[in-house]
Amino acid sequence: MVLRSDKWFRRDDEVGVEHRAAMHAAGTPADGGRPVIGLLNSTSGLNPCNAPLTELAEQARQGVLDAGGIPVELATMSLGEDLMKPTAMLYRNLMAMEVEETLRANPIDGVVLLGNCDKTIPAQLMGAASADLPALQISGGYRRPGLFRGREVGAGTDLWSYWTERRAGRLDDGEWQALERALGCSAGACNVMGTALTMAMMAEVLGVMLPGAGTLASGSARLSELAYDAGTRIVRMTRAGETIGAKLTRAAFERALRALAAIGGSTNAIVHLIAIAGRRRIGLSLDDLAAAARAVPVLADVQPIGRHTIAAFDAAGGIQAVLSALESGVAPDTPVIRAPHSPVTTLPAFAVVRGNLAPDGAVVKTAATDGRLLRHTGPAVVFHGHDDLLARIDDPDLDVREDSVLVLTGCGPRGGDGFPEWGMMSIPKKLARRGVTDLVRISDARMSGTSFGTCVLHVAPEAAVGGPLAAVHDGDLITVDAFAGKLSVALSDEEIAGRLASLPRPSTVHRRGWPALYQRHVLQADRGADLDFLVPRDDGELTFVEPTIGRS
Repeated sequence: MVLRSDKWFRRDDEVGVEHRAAMHAAGTPADGGRPVIGLLNSTSGLNPCNAPLTELAEQARQGVLDAGGIPVELATMSLGEDLMKPTAMLYRNLMAMEVEETLRANPIDGVVLLGNCDKTIPAQLMGAASADLPALQISGGYRRPGLFRGREVGAGTDLWSYWTERRAGRLDDGEWQALERALGCSAGACNVMGTALTMAMMAEVLGVMLPGAGTLASGSARLSELAYDAGTRIVRMTRAGETIGAKLTRAAFERALRALAAIGGSTNAIVHLIAIAGRRRIGLSLDDLAAAARAVPVLADVQPIGRHTIAAFDAAGGIQAVLSALESGVAPDTPVIRAPHSPVTTLPAFAVVRGNLAPDGAVVKTAATDGRLLRHTGPAVVFHGHDDLLARIDDPDLDVREDSVLVLTGCGPRGGDGFPEWGMMSIPKKLARRGVTDLVRISDARMSGTSFGTCVLHVAPEAAVGGPLAAVHDGDLITVDAFAGKLSVALSDEEIAGRLASLPRPSTVHRRGWPALYQRHVLQADRGADLDFLVPRDDGELTFVEPTIGRS
């Protein structure tokens, strides 16, 4: 068996001596012949979602040792959804580059990726897909729910609901503080069908996470056992030459899209799956998503679409039970996971809409609505960017009605400093106080996986690159028909072109550094919002380029 790390350690020159001496100095002797397994740990003191990973890294380390490998733990970026601004998504591609280059530059034969928070698992899988070494993913598990008003709180989903109550004057200061304490009761991922757990389940379906590992509670004994098992398994995979690229096939991604539809997962997963697939030259598209959503009903009765938290979903069998139900038509004897003939909703999980407002497509999480506004025409109320939205959304003089369509521009991959989750715009206070809970909202932004409502997201091309969304004015009539896959504004092509031509050229405050590089090279939402130079254009670029191994 020839290992990649042998090029560093199984040589009798001064370079080999230097490499082996460095490993001895680090307390990890490596003389060649034993697989070196990288444990890429994204723990951070500013990311409570990833806090459980330190203990899991130790379990994986022991598994690697017991299987005859050499574990080496490496720290990576940590993309904390709560505190990174303007959005952790700005740094997903940077972390993917860090993972790829860490694997390229070091004597690593296989890798265990330790992630949890929303963008971390996608970033790690993108980087690992490009490096194409043996790889397994470990997630940190979900946070245990706190109690508010005598019931379990779903992280994210309940916050958005209670924020509407607060804005409508139905939640006092004491209750608002009690909700904060309930939401911050423990570490781990959001305990509903948010992006973090959606992506953990996608990793399971893709075969890069051990079955059952994606929906466990943080700190659970079973999660520790599976982290140990991942350590032993990655050593066997490395010795057998089983790379991640062999698992990431078109069939695997199509299966993942069907599973995504069945669980009613996060819309962010669509962007991430397209990006991961792109690293292997697999052209996953919005059409593939639309086909999966038409074919597969929603089976998971979990917030924000359903009623339960992820704990009940895991107890019912998790994503493996969903896959079994899709294949056999038989579901567990539980209300949390339904059989295909008795879905949670008659609405599909997602719809893809196109038209003169979104020539390259936009996405609606149809199952996270009550369906009333999925076919709707109304006058636009336009906000140009986040600051404009915050400044005017609660203005009592805002000209907004119950049939209005809120439009937010300048918040896509390039215009929004990294494609932020601003697409679930708050209901204007004047309407919230009248009991309005939903409006059609259209943007080139994303929304949290824990969000809900009639939100048309990921409009492509975005306004900042000359997309027609930038041409919309207040009062323009907009029609959305999610059932027919249509999104249009009552303007002619000539009117749209004329308005776009009259707009000033978009400007940016970013002249240097990562944000500037990102803005120059980021692709649109329908292509996964990866950087253009990270996506291989041919089989030659798909090949991982090894470093020259000589004197440093």
